[in-house]
Amino acid sequence: MERNEASRWESAILDGGPADGLRTRVADRPHVLQVTRPCPPDDPGDPDDSDSPGDLDGHGGSGAAVRVSALYVYRRDPRTDRAPLRYTFDVASP
Repeated sequence: MERNEASRWESAILDGGPADGLRTRVADRPHVLQVTRPCPPDDPGDPDDSDSPGDLDGHGGSGAAVRVSALYVYRRDPRTDRAPLRYTFDVASP
C-alpha cells in the first residue's frame, strides 16, 4: 500500500500476542492487521544444487524461493474511535 495524500493515517497500538505494545500507523482504519515473523529453514542447503536430496520440488532445493512466516492476526477494537486505534490479538485466527 502506497502512502496516498487522500488516505487518512492514524496511530495504532497492538494489544496482546507476539507484537504486544507495538505502535504503527494505519491508513483508513482497516478492520484487520496481519503481523508476520520469519521462520528460517533448518537446513537451507545450497541454492545452486537443484538435485540435492532435500529438493522437494525440483526447483532449487528446500527453501529455494520459498519463505516461511508465522502469521498473527489483530482485529480493530470497534470501541476505539480516536487515535491511537487499538488492535487486539485474535488467538483463534487464522
